[in-house]
Amino acid sequence: MGYRLVAELAMVVHFLFLAYLAIGGFLAWRWRRTIWIHLGVVCWGLLSIVTGVECPLTVVEDWGRRHAGLEGLPRTGFIDHYIEGVVYPEEYTNAARWTVAVLVLFSYAGYVLRRR
Repeated sequence: MGYRLVAELAMVVHFLFLAYLAIGGFLAWRWRRTIWIHLGVVCWGLLSIVTGVECPLTVVEDWGRRHAGLEGLPRTGFIDHYIEGVVYPEEYTNAARWTVAVLVLFSYAGYVLRRR
């Protein structure tokens, strides 16, 4: 398997991870046991925002890119490279984070109400 493929797979998995972070709580309305996976994802997301810990997927993608002879990811990481300034302007980072937080809280409220 080529290094570039490793980098691209890490990038795709990273995007899927972020999508699951935003909407995984809603998936738990249908598949109840997945709530535990989503809680882990949310905890990782919070940890990375609060502490700045580097995501292993970012490390893998950067490694693959560099070994494939491509430019590595900027030290600011995956979200700064692919999301901020591309999907939304950088000045809306906190609004984007709060939007995801509201989605997660709403999905969890729905999860609890549907369980009753």
